[in-house]
Amino acid sequence: MTKTVTGGLAMDWLSEILQAQARYARCLDDGPLEAWPDFFTEDCFYKITTADNHRRGLEAGLIWADNRRMLQDRVSALRHANIYERQSYRHVLGLPLVAGPAEGEAESETPFVALRIVRDGATEVFASGRYLDHWRRDGEGVRLAQRIVVCDSSRIDTLLALPL
Repeated sequence: MTKTVTGGLAMDWLSEILQAQARYARCLDDGPLEAWPDFFTEDCFYKITTADNHRRGLEAGLIWADNRRMLQDRVSALRHANIYERQSYRHVLGLPLVAGPAEGEAESETPFVALRIVRDGATEVFASGRYLDHWRRDGEGVRLAQRIVVCDSSRIDTLLALPL
């Protein structure tokens, strides 16, 4: 991330990013999942990877999409093609560190924990990590131009059905 900036510009971005992050988590946790791609720009990039792979600069991801249509396809597959145990998530987000705000764009880093609740009601820590984000303003607020989800653990459950 670039140098952290303080002052009015960064605080404006922080406020907008906080609201966008809260809406994003609510969408994943409570739905509708079909609204998830709307948090991204048309030409977005979304990847889930491990901390080790990220540190080593390895490009491959557990989930990889380079535009909003790919995210929409993922939601469609989750609804109509994939078979997985009924589950839900609860995301707990830390405060984003906003860096490099400029005209219309900013970066942030946000820690997260995703809890998974399975059919029998058991709750477990599913994933923890950080979101490395590049935000872009448009007429409706801020959208993700890039989200790289860096999971702390290299042990990822094969049941990574819903996005993080």
